[in-house]
Amino acid sequence: MTGVGSLVRLILRRDRVILPLWAVLLGLVPAGYVASFEGLFPTVAERLDYARVSATNAGFVTLYGPLEGSSLGELVAWRAGFLPVLVALCAVLTVVRHTRADEESGRTELVGAAAVGRHAQLAAALLTTAGASLVLGAVLTAAMVGQGMPVEGSLAFGAEMALTGWAFAGVGAIAAQLTSSARSARSIGLLALGVAFVLRVGGDTSALSDGALSWLSWLSPIGWVQHLFPYGANNWWPAVLAIVFSAGTSAVAAVLLTRRDFGAGLLPARLGPASASAGLSTPFALAWRLHRGLLLGWTIGFALLGLIFGGVGGSVLDIASENQGLSDIFARLGGSEALVDSYFAGTAGILGLIAACYAVQATLRLRDEEQSGHAEAVLTTAVSRYTWAGTHLLFALLGPAVVLAAAGLATGLAYPQGDLGTILAGTLVQLPAVWVLAALAVLAFGLLPRLSAVAWAAPALCLLILLVGQTLQLDQWILDLSPFTHVPHLPGGDISATPLVTLTVVAAALTAAGIAGLRRRNIPD
Repeated sequence: MTGVGSLVRLILRRDRVILPLWAVLLGLVPAGYVASFEGLFPTVAERLDYARVSATNAGFVTLYGPLEGSSLGELVAWRAGFLPVLVALCAVLTVVRHTRADEESGRTELVGAAAVGRHAQLAAALLTTAGASLVLGAVLTAAMVGQGMPVEGSLAFGAEMALTGWAFAGVGAIAAQLTSSARSARSIGLLALGVAFVLRVGGDTSALSDGALSWLSWLSPIGWVQHLFPYGANNWWPAVLAIVFSAGTSAVAAVLLTRRDFGAGLLPARLGPASASAGLSTPFALAWRLHRGLLLGWTIGFALLGLIFGGVGGSVLDIASENQGLSDIFARLGGSEALVDSYFAGTAGILGLIAACYAVQATLRLRDEEQSGHAEAVLTTAVSRYTWAGTHLLFALLGPAVVLAAAGLATGLAYPQGDLGTILAGTLVQLPAVWVLAALAVLAFGLLPRLSAVAWAAPALCLLILLVGQTLQLDQWILDLSPFTHVPHLPGGDISATPLVTLTVVAAALTAAGIAGLRRRNIPD
């Protein structure tokens, strides 16, 4: 373990921007829900009515998890039920970034030439991610206590998020040992996260009926942490499962590290043909080959999200019609139809922000190609920098249109009471804002290639503004920092071409500046 401390400091230095974004900002998000629930359901009776209907609604249970009580704290913790998925995603990506990605780029070989133990880099990545998860839990606990929530429940709430990060840090560590590619390691980690989420959903929704498959929740780390039930039962024993799982996966990753060659993965790499087919004879064909798997995976994921959001939209109407107390509340908010329109406009914003993450990821594929040396090999041919970058950016700009269309269609089909065209328009209208964030990634890649990862700060900031901006009543200039603030809210709102055109022009200008920077700098840099 020689050199672990130095490597931890190096990781903290490299991630000084990215790490605080998820370790601190995600911890502050649930605090914004407190004021929201207090405003919507100010009395105990109203919260009880809302909890009684929500706890038995399959759509809400699918999205947020099980709800056991009706107190303000329990409602807040339940509403933050999707947050563990985001924490798990950050943990997986952080570990893979500082293990397999560094090994693939050659940084590990350079570091290993010094007085560094073989397990030092893996240990440093796990310790840093576990520490960041612990900071997230501490921030969340302090924020909830500051909102007047009970201390024990706040500790359990913070532990829920911290333990999620610990568990999936181990998953990311194992994924990094299985393959020689950082991209494949991320895919394996995300697949494991998807399986965990599906198991949790299957078990919790089964518990609403005969409970025959409710045991599936206990096969998922996400299911374990959500069964802590902060502010209610405060069950601490599921935390033992998460801790044992974290220690076990970390130990397995350490053993697997000794069973493979440096630079290789345990899963054998598939050898390609000796010569390229005619289908790879153009830069666009090569870009399609590199992006098609990513595009397909995101499209399927967005379609599934659309089905979930559409199903929950029907649940909103059910709640309004089945409970007189809640009907009165919804009437004060503009009626159930207005509430449904507001719901779909909100989910469209969420889908747009997630699509922006896809756009940033697709854009930063340019940096991956540059660091791996593939770009240099392509550019030694008759391919210009404009052509090489343009073929990749085609997927970064048009790929979000494909995934948003899939989500909009799935949402509209899952909610037959609504207008499919209006729901689809609400998702597609997010495109100009998505393009702005993609353009910021192009700008970072073109002008500051070594700091390209800072492009992820823009989606993180937009996420924070989306989740808590209105709830915390932030100043309008802060809300305006997010391009999604300027997008027309559909369905239910008025559409205007001016903000859409303005956002598109801004995206075009930023992209042009990034491409100009790419033309003038060295490759690789």
